[in-house]
Amino acid sequence: MSQYTVLIVDDEPDILELLDVTLSRMDINTIKAETLTDAKLKVTEGDFDLCLTDMKLPDGNGIELIEYLQKNSPEIPVAMFTAHGNMEAAIKALKAGAFDFVSKPVDINVLRTLITTALKLSNKKLDKSTDAFPELLGESKAIKNVRDKIAKLARSQAPVYISGESGSGKELAARMIHEKSARSEQPFIPVNCGAIPQDLIESELFGHKKGSFTGATSDKEGLFKAADNGTLFLDEIADLPLHMQVKLLRAIQEKKIRPVGHEKEIPIDVRILSATHKNLKQMVEEGDFRQDLYYRLNVIELNIPALREHKEDIPLLADHFLHLLGQESSDTIPSLADEAITALQDYPFPGNVRELENILERAMTMCEKNIIEVSDLHLSKNTSISYQNEDNKFNQKPLDSELDSIEKERIINALKETKYNRTKAAELLGMSYRSLRYRLKKLEIE
Repeated sequence: MSQYTVLIVDDEPDILELLDVTLSRMDINTIKAETLTDAKLKVTEGDFDLCLTDMKLPDGNGIELIEYLQKNSPEIPVAMFTAHGNMEAAIKALKAGAFDFVSKPVDINVLRTLITTALKLSNKKLDKSTDAFPELLGESKAIKNVRDKIAKLARSQAPVYISGESGSGKELAARMIHEKSARSEQPFIPVNCGAIPQDLIESELFGHKKGSFTGATSDKEGLFKAADNGTLFLDEIADLPLHMQVKLLRAIQEKKIRPVGHEKEIPIDVRILSATHKNLKQMVEEGDFRQDLYYRLNVIELNIPALREHKEDIPLLADHFLHLLGQESSDTIPSLADEAITALQDYPFPGNVRELENILERAMTMCEKNIIEVSDLHLSKNTSISYQNEDNKFNQKPLDSELDSIEKERIINALKETKYNRTKAAELLGMSYRSLRYRLKKLEIE
């Protein structure tokens, strides 16, 4: 007897039979219901691993069933059948809490893939230790709320738009959604849309056929295909050119891609997560980003708070980064003076968590007697705050380049003073030879 049982809800006998046969061939038990009322009754009587429901039912609709299950049996993933091209209904279902949707007429291969992925949510091994992968650290209410929402988003296939300032941890949040999901054993592919030249972005995302353009000396698998059955994280999605926005929208809606130079489309099964530090809604209003793509990507929004919005987490984050840096360099882990902690909590962090890590990395190099003082942090005293319109977003640029220059100057002066004897220069700077060698390489000091 199968270990899985699926509830199928539809008032069309042909569809019920098709689903019953498909699931039976996958060695899955089925229980049928033809109305919303009957479906609710069967949920109270049985133990289900998945629910497949039509949008239109004789006494209601699939959205009502999704909402009922979200309230009474949130552990049961729900997938809804929608009319082909009816993205409005599909998005509404995803917002209500549906795991995914399937367009009619039903593609059996697509259905099989969806069922297989959804049933993994019933697998106990999804309850992973948080030590297995990085997490958003913090005990503040803001960060706890983000972690709670990530846990819920991991049980869905819905596209998620992750908003937040640069350095706040958007990619880390995307990785957490993937790692906690039924797709965790499949690839997580991050893509910085702003770092790919515009004339190559279609080839990078969708792949190309040999000879399709100058320089295409061999077939290339695109990033969509590389992420097949997994998760594709489109970072800095606001930088995607308009002509590619159209093609991305089609790929998401049709779940198919066409590599450059190919005649046929290739089916893909990819969950899309996207992010940007820009105001995407404002870009839509100004005509720089397609509205239809925005609504397709922003089915569910996850906002990552700026570091200054959860300052109470700074001591915990600082301790975490110092231990990581100490492990990398095999040095004694320094401690932060009380005044240094206070200074960090008073600093507005325009570069957010990423800037905190960079500041501590430099301070660890420069500190003496394994104690980081305020002077070792090199915090800027000119941190005037400016905010962006209605979003109240911090608009100050990070101080990385300025701090790099200060550190570089001190290291060069130490090398000159010791006649370029690296061992003595390291002693003069109060660091290990290994740390100095690491800094020389990173700062590109010959």
